Order: sequence, then structure tokens, then C-alpha cells
Amino acid sequence: MTDWVERSELRVDELLARFLEQDVLEPLGIAAEAFWGGFASLLADFAPRNRALLARRDELQQEIDAWHMARAGKPLDQGEYEAFLREIGYLVPEPGEFSVTTEHVDREIALMAGPQLVVPVLNARFLLNAANARWGSLYDALYGTDALDAPAARPGGYDEARGAAVIAAARTFLDEAVPLSGISWADWDGSGDPPLANPAVLIGHRKEGAGFVLEHNGLIIEVVIDRDHPVGKAGKAGIADVVLESALTTIVDLEDSVAAVDAEDKLAAYRNWLGVIRGDLADSFEKGGKTLTRTLAGDRSYVSLNGAEHSSPGRSLLFVRNVGHLMTNPAILLPDGSEIPEGILDAVVTSAISAHDIKGLGKYRNSRAGSIYIVKPKMHGPEECAFTNDLFDALEDLLGLPRHTVKVGVMDEERRTSANLSACIHAVKDRIVFINTGFLDRTGDEIHTSMRAGPMIRKGAIKGSDWIAAYEKRNVLIGLKHGLSGRAQIGKGMWAAPDRMRAMMDEKIGHPKTGANTAWVPSPTAATLHAMHYHAVDVFAVQKDVANEPVPGLEQLLSIPLAQGTNWSEDEVREELDNNAQGLLGYVVRWIDHGVGCSKVPDINDVGLMEDRATLRISSQHMANWLLHGVCSEAQVMDSLRRMAEKVDAQNAGDPLYEPMAGNWDTSLAFKAACELVFKGVEQPSGYTEPLLHAWRQKKKAQ
Repeated sequence: MTDWVERSELRVDELLARFLEQDVLEPLGIAAEAFWGGFASLLADFAPRNRALLARRDELQQEIDAWHMARAGKPLDQGEYEAFLREIGYLVPEPGEFSVTTEHVDREIALMAGPQLVVPVLNARFLLNAANARWGSLYDALYGTDALDAPAARPGGYDEARGAAVIAAARTFLDEAVPLSGISWADWDGSGDPPLANPAVLIGHRKEGAGFVLEHNGLIIEVVIDRDHPVGKAGKAGIADVVLESALTTIVDLEDSVAAVDAEDKLAAYRNWLGVIRGDLADSFEKGGKTLTRTLAGDRSYVSLNGAEHSSPGRSLLFVRNVGHLMTNPAILLPDGSEIPEGILDAVVTSAISAHDIKGLGKYRNSRAGSIYIVKPKMHGPEECAFTNDLFDALEDLLGLPRHTVKVGVMDEERRTSANLSACIHAVKDRIVFINTGFLDRTGDEIHTSMRAGPMIRKGAIKGSDWIAAYEKRNVLIGLKHGLSGRAQIGKGMWAAPDRMRAMMDEKIGHPKTGANTAWVPSPTAATLHAMHYHAVDVFAVQKDVANEPVPGLEQLLSIPLAQGTNWSEDEVREELDNNAQGLLGYVVRWIDHGVGCSKVPDINDVGLMEDRATLRISSQHMANWLLHGVCSEAQVMDSLRRMAEKVDAQNAGDPLYEPMAGNWDTSLAFKAACELVFKGVEQPSGYTEPLLHAWRQKKKAQ
């Protein structure tokens, strides 16, 4: 039972109010009464606007549904379709020539190219690991993954054969990124400074222990020399490790990778965000029979060639991803008794916490440029981006921050945003620092927006659709067209298979080759491996090369991946339903029963994949689409759900806290939630899974 306190006609969860007043506002010197009065005024202005924007989404969807139903059975005329979307305001006029004007942006965002992590805020250990992933051992990353085309390490201590393969691969990397003059790194004897082909890459020496600090493509490489180290003994030069600058930035996530449904959950999230901003977050855990405590890493020091001491940030630069505009949360009730829009709650609270960094109240600095970085997901078109810009103006005024202190990252992951990307960027042109393609959510919205147009092709085939290529290319070229290079990140999406690093190394180099100066990876180890790609590719040179390429038009972007009369066999239908149902159940059971918003979930072939709400959105919407158009029956869907529940139960058999779904069809809340995500999928707003997940999770917590 929630204990409430009254604050300026708002009913606020008592623990949340106490946290805000004592831990957040008091150190900032902000009077609680002034804050709550200002917050209430802000909500009076923006909560109705938020609701109106959601109503506009519904209105557009109803018009699109009606248009498709009126043309059922007829081939889609792309020109007629685009004209209709313009007529109803789904497509808006282009804003004309402009460049973004964002100022006071940290170099990790504006001037560097490298990997990016996304980490759930509710897991303190993961959060600390991600923040500390600015630096990573290349030796460790190669030794412990399948990235090397060599036999895996033998169990039972250090495998010298595996170690030799790692050392050879690291030398090859050095030869390619920072070559020596006339010899290989493998042949250098370690005397004096390395005879570099380009001496300018040597910027100093390690302060702690022997070694060299090199800079290439804007990223630092530390070559650690220790001839007494077991690994250092293995080569002529005594190289004991190669340390790479890895995750330049990390998105601390309050959205798709967490399950936060009430004040208790939100408070835990905000406490962790405050801890990492203040620099005192710590987490203790058991490993190898010992209790270990993880804290934030300090800065790294080196001595430049002229003898002066310099330091490099020891931590990833942190963004915080707020939730989108859709959901509300019972942590605060408005004067009319309705729940606060959760995106507004996040914006105000995470910015107030981040103001501790702006005022230098923490142990470390996050932004040396004096900015707060918020990623805003799931915005539909420029109207919603303009709303976010106005909201950030208002919260800056509320917190006494200079205009445009709060920067915004726009997730280009909804169809109306990708189709109007220039106008969306224009709406936040003075504060934008990030655009990123979100293939998974974009696919979910593709299915839902065109739900009534006909049955979609199989889920795996959608990746090869015409609109995907146009979507990815448009994101880069439109970003460059409007001056994001040198001011902002142009990003690419996640590699979802954390155990398949060799495949990642083969495929993910494609992201920097397109001109994207960041891309998401699933772990600190993956960040170190992906960092190698940014040494192989000069991203900012690529951006100059591609900047004048023509932007793909809307015809390709708005092509719908319809099956167009395909008749699948019964086996093919069952195979597709099973694949969707297994992924859906494997994710939902952890979300509902344990409040886990992101985890490595075994797929139908027992390959561990990182799953979050975006993957769930695709699976549930795809099944709903096939059900709507008669590709499958309700009985076939239920057959797949029940059989796949048995498979998911078996995959989780080793978890003592796991609650089986099979046989508990009437009592398993997770199974009931999964069924509703499919059978009520057509009516879900924009195909989002959050309303049903939140409702079922709240029921589970109430038990």
C-alpha cells in the first residue's frame, strides 16, 4: 500500500518525495516548495499536450487502417499511398536547408568514433561494468571469446597455446593500426620507444608501470610492458597486454531493458542513476567464494613526451534513456487523480540528478562540457520531438539550468519519425546530440502501422526488405546533411548475440563503413573487440566521402513487406509461429515473474540472444498480423504457445526460482500475459507491449 504525501496538489509516493527532497534537491540548493510548485505547473502545461499527442497517434492509425481496409485485395499503389499519408498529416513538408547548432558537446560524442553500450539502470553491477568499460584488455577479449579462429582455451588454468594465438592476433592488430617502420610488432625487441612508421601516434608513456600510450583515429591504445608477467615473458618486447579505449559512451536505460512499473521500481532506478552520477555507487557480489565490491574506475594518467602529466577519462560518458510518451506511472498522481506521464517524470528527475554533475557535486565529472544527455525513444514524428524540446526548456527553467544544457538523443525507431527525419531533427536542432536506427522497434512499428494492409512476410525475411536498406542509409545521410558530423553521434543498432563475437567481428565493421560514428554492443568485452573496427575505419573520413550521396526517397522507405499472396505450408506456418512464440515466452516469463527487462534468452535453437521489449514487439505483432489475416488460426497459435512454454520451461530448468508455465495455463500470469500480447496485439497502441506487461507485472507484484 502506497503512503502518499501532498505536494502542490500532487499526490507523491512518500519515499520518492523524501528521496527527491533530501538526496537530490537539498545538495543542489533548490527549495522543495519551489520545486514542487514549479513541477506542478509544468505538469499542468505538458500532461494535456502529452495526451493530445497520443490521441493524434490513434487518429492517424485509424485513418491508415480504414484506407487499407477500403482497398483490401488490391495491389498497393505507392504513389497513391504516399499522397494519402501527406493528406492526413502523417508525412509533413521538409523543413528546407538547415544545420544543427548544438553547442557544449563532449568530444566522446562530437569528435570521436567508437562503441556504445546500453545497460539497464536497475542492475547496479551491470551499470558499473558498463561505466568502467571505457577501457578494455584486448588480450582478455580475444582469449575468452570465439573472436579468434583458433581452438578454445583448455580448462584448468592458463592455456599457453591459446595465449600464443591471442598474442599473435594482438600483434597483427598493432601492425595494422599503428605499424612499426620496417618490422612487425612481433619482431620488435622492446628497447627504447617503438620505431613507429608514424611517430606522431606516440603521445606518451604509462604513468603506472612501463608501456606506451598511442593515439590512432582519435582512440588511445596502451601497450603494457612487463617482462616479469607470465604473458609478457612470451615475446621479445615483454608486451603483457594491449589496452584499448573501448566504450566511449554508455546509455543508462530506464526504458526497454528494465521492468519498472511503480514508485518502488522508479525509486530504485533513480537511486542508481544518482549513485553513478555522484560517483559513490557500489555493488558487492560473490565470485569464486569471495565477496567482491565493484565501484567506478578512476581516471587514467600518462606522461606526455614533454614530461607533462595528462589524464584520460576512466569511465564511459553516460547518457540516460528516459521512457517514451506513452506510459504513465503511479509514483505521482495529478490533481485529477490520474497517473503522471512517465516520460515527464523521468525527464525532470533524471535531469535534477544530472544537475549534480553540472554543479561539480560528484566524485568524478561525467560531462566535461557541462551538458546533460537524455536519449528519448519512441517519438512519432516532429510534433512529438517539438514537445520534447519544449519540455526540456521547461525543466531547465524549473532547475535553473542554462538553455540547452539538456541535450537530446532521438531514436529513429518509429515509422513516422524515419519518414520525417529532417523535420524531427529540425524540431530539436539546438540540442540534438544523437540519432540512432532501432531496427527492432522500427520493424514492430512497420507491422503495426500497416497491420490492415495484409499478411507480412516471415519475420526473418523482413531483414532483407527494401525499406530496411533505405532506412539505414537515410539515417546516416540525413544526419550528415544537417551537420551532425562534429556535433553529434550517428549511431547503429545492437549486435544481439553476445556469445558470437567472431560473427560480430565479421559483420559489425559494416557500421563504421557506413559513416556511423557509434554502434551498440552487448557487453564490455564486445566493446573492446568492436573498438578494433574504429581503428580499421576512419569514420570521419567516410562521412566526408558519403556526405553528398543522394538520400533514398520515401517510395523505398514506405514500401510495406507484404507477403502478396504467398501460400505457406502448414509446416512453414507452424515453424514461424513456434519461433515467435518461443522468443515471446522466453522473454515475458522473466519480465512478469522476476522483473527482468533485458537478459540473454535462449532462442528456439538454444542460442543466447539479448532480448528486450523491442524484440517482443516484433514477435507479438507478427503473430497478431497473421492471425488477423487468416494465415493461422487461434488454435494454431495456442498450440505453439503451449508447446513452446514446455520448451522455455526446459531451458530454465536449472533456475530454482523459475515458475513453470506448462500445465499452469490458468495460474501462470506470465503465460496469460504472453497470450494477451498476441490476441490483443492489433488493439495495442502502436503495437507496444508496455501496457500489457505493466498490468501483468503489477498483478504479479501484488501477489
